Amino acid sequence: MASKIVSRHIGFRFITIEMLPLPGKQKSRNEKVQKHFDFWQAHSLRYLEMAFRNDRRGVIANPDGYGKRTGDCTDTVEIYLTVREGCIQSVSYETNGCINTNACANTVAELVQGKDVASAWELTPDDVINYLETLPPQNTHCAELAAGALYRALINLQDNQRHTWKKPYLKK
Repeated sequence: MASKIVSRHIGFRFITIEMLPLPGKQKSRNEKVQKHFDFWQAHSLRYLEMAFRNDRRGVIANPDGYGKRTGDCTDTVEIYLTVREGCIQSVSYETNGCINTNACANTVAELVQGKDVASAWELTPDDVINYLETLPPQNTHCAELAAGALYRALINLQDNQRHTWKKPYLKK
């Protein structure tokens, strides 16, 4: 027999009680079970830091590399790179997406800043998901979106390095 979870709001707290069904009694079709979800307890400290940290958010004027990607969910991530002597000196991003997209874009910036360009190519969406620890499974596309914007920024960086005359004419 399956148990039933019942939550009641008492004052400022939810109390969750597990109720065992009586023998021979079937569940009613109209019975509703309320699940309590505590956002702050459900996510890791890394996830919360990346989701709410805003110091990397912004636009770099005349970046060495720029990438933009929009997902099916209409969230957009833009990544801006500044590179000196083959090392990624600074990374910033802009997004118009949900908190999960913000956490993933911020994680990409965290993981590649200070690294050489070759190791930035090795970053995968799984690295982002593993770093965040508690990214909801239905939002793994946010990690793919952020990593895809990074790859496009790295491609743009390579193109700008091959054709140095183009950079002064580009406006972002």
